[in-house]
Amino acid sequence: MSDLEYPADLRYTSDHEWVKDQGNGVVRIGITAFAQDALGDVVYVSLPGVGDTVTAGDSCGEVESTKSVSDLYAPVEGEVTAVNEQLDATPELVNSDPYGEGWMYELRLADASSVNDLQDVEAYKSSLN
Repeated sequence: MSDLEYPADLRYTSDHEWVKDQGNGVVRIGITAFAQDALGDVVYVSLPGVGDTVTAGDSCGEVESTKSVSDLYAPVEGEVTAVNEQLDATPELVNSDPYGEGWMYELRLADASSVNDLQDVEAYKSSLN
């Protein structure tokens, strides 16, 4: 498991999602290396729509792999401002680059401080053991 990466500048959830501050109250969200590794080859991603409002903890999409279908849970509350349309044609980006080209969607935070409630990299990594 030690070969998987977990960037230190991200926040994490117990549902294996990452949150990156993009500035101006917007965060980018995706799934962690642990999640994509557990899922196996991702074949389809269903994302919330731009303009949708999501509530922390609620299901807002799905990731389908050759092994299973997993819900995506909103890590924080906010309004969806962008989705990664590349995933429609190339969902495997979630496997090959989960923190880069494989990002899922962006949110404008309802409460900018809500990100502080998420796990830092050390807390997340210790939760995996």
